Amino acid sequence: MSTSEENTPAGADVPADATVQTAGAFDIRNFIGTLLGLFGLILVIMGLVAFSPEEAAKTAGMNANLWAGLAMLVVGVLFVVWTKLDPIRMVVRDNEPGAEEPHDISALD
Repeated sequence: MSTSEENTPAGADVPADATVQTAGAFDIRNFIGTLLGLFGLILVIMGLVAFSPEEAAKTAGMNANLWAGLAMLVVGVLFVVWTKLDPIRMVVRDNEPGAEEPHDISALD
């Protein structure tokens, strides 16, 4: 998680004893984008290397692995860019001494 005051949107109601942090690498969109990108890369490689006349006959001459892989790569990149442009922000405050959890975390957006 990263702490940054520049991530605080204008007019946000953040208490004085709290900090704003982002989900960073733990954002689910990073996992989805990475997996889509990885699977897309595998399909692109298979489309470039293993496209045979038998496969062309099955798909009416279209290289389905190549096009599906390229689409998955594009969607994966869009997920990662979306994460960078609009990160999930959380308000984190320390709890009172003796509390069960050391921090109180709530959504900012």
